[in-house]
Amino acid sequence: MRTQHMLRGVLTPAAIIRLVLGWGAFLVTLVAQPYLTAHLPTPALVAVLGAIVAVIVVCAFGVVVEAEHLAHRLGDPYGTLVLTLSIVLIEVILISAVMLGPGEHTTIARDSVMAVSMIILNLVVGVSLLLGGLRHRDVRANSTGVSTYLSLLVVLGTVAFALPGLIGEGGAYTAGQEIPIIILTVILYVAFLARQMGAQRDDFKEVVSVTGAPLAGETGTREVEPERTSVLAVISEHRAEVVARALVLVLTVIPIVLLSHDMASLLDDGLDRAGAPIALSGILIAMIVFLPETLTAIRAALGGEVQRVSNLCHGALVSTVGLTIPAVLTIGLLTGQTVVLAEDPTNLVLLGVTLLLTVTTFSGKRVTALHGAAHLMVFVLYGMTVFA
Repeated sequence: MRTQHMLRGVLTPAAIIRLVLGWGAFLVTLVAQPYLTAHLPTPALVAVLGAIVAVIVVCAFGVVVEAEHLAHRLGDPYGTLVLTLSIVLIEVILISAVMLGPGEHTTIARDSVMAVSMIILNLVVGVSLLLGGLRHRDVRANSTGVSTYLSLLVVLGTVAFALPGLIGEGGAYTAGQEIPIIILTVILYVAFLARQMGAQRDDFKEVVSVTGAPLAGETGTREVEPERTSVLAVISEHRAEVVARALVLVLTVIPIVLLSHDMASLLDDGLDRAGAPIALSGILIAMIVFLPETLTAIRAALGGEVQRVSNLCHGALVSTVGLTIPAVLTIGLLTGQTVVLAEDPTNLVLLGVTLLLTVTTFSGKRVTALHGAAHLMVFVLYGMTVFA
């Protein structure tokens, strides 16, 4: 009886509708693939793209709902990690699937990860901090947790985008260089996950006053969260609910990514007709794939949870780079494909500015709406380079 009551709470009518809508839309696009690959009239193309985006937005709200329930039940960083890994893992699988498919895709990993980096570090963080800073006078992140993320991003970004152009051949690592890079990246990422979920888990929680007094500049009070029981104890006590919500979350995420992948050719066609650069397609698809994480980050910022914004954004990018680079290099070794990772000077400068701006944003005593505005300006500059 208790299990049935729990399942009714998880499989609500809204959740069921989102699942049916998402998977139904994917099946429709799968069956209609021959028609979609044909040269559709422009009005029909716009209508199909609009319908796909609408379905993705509806499913994204469902992902946000399940992620917030899990975050509340498990606490951070565990709840946030479930959402982050579910999206990132599927994105990595899609990139790998493209590489294993027909044709040459030497720069797919580089272009995808760079687009995701600019979107997460500047667009998502910028919007979140702008809205959160306008609503709250004093919000701050856990400096140790953010510093941990940024330390890994500096190293992983160098390994992914800068080093191949300096020590590799034609912007790609040689076979002898790829093996140690794969091993070292995997070791670093696994160590990060172990520390984040273990000894350093408190570094990724919200900053609160020990006495429960308001933080400087706040008009209200913020209660100190009671000491949480261990995550293993929570999972043991609420195993059925945690498993059910995680399953619903993943099943809602998958159609988002699959539909985004399926509409890539339609978007390329539409941008080509509009005379827009094809590189814009990858950016738009990455924005749609990470829409659930974006919505969750904005809601967290509006609630004054800046550390959760960092967990979602910086944690997602660490996972994206930490998983994508070993995956694509391994595929390159096994299939004999060349994996070009080195970025051009313009994007390297923008990435360097972004990382430096992130350090200055989160190293202060508090973050403000102006910090968010600065990040948004960098994203606009990145967009200008795409159209240049």
